[in-house]
Amino acid sequence: MALALAAPARAGDNDAVNDYPTEARADYVFACMAANGESREMLRKCACSLDVLASILPYDKYVDAETVLSMRLGVGQAANAFRNTPRFNDIVADLRRAQAEAEIRCF
Repeated sequence: MALALAAPARAGDNDAVNDYPTEARADYVFACMAANGESREMLRKCACSLDVLASILPYDKYVDAETVLSMRLGVGQAANAFRNTPRFNDIVADLRRAQAEAEIRCF
């Protein structure tokens, strides 16, 4: 009965949470489990972590941050540009803040 009384969901309410493609979600959860343990409990925690992350950071910003982090692994002048540019630092900082919030809520 409570479900019948609940307000219907509006289109777009969960767009930010659901804009991560399935492949990206699976990749995140697999990597999280590989780093933290491959148990049912860790599956739950890693999935929770991704849900929180996705609720804070839109997918395009997540991709930008992952790209910057990947480029920082390189060597040479191009990699240094990704390490020393305030704009790129801000992009990564947004990801790190979202990850920290996800860890607090889920682990």
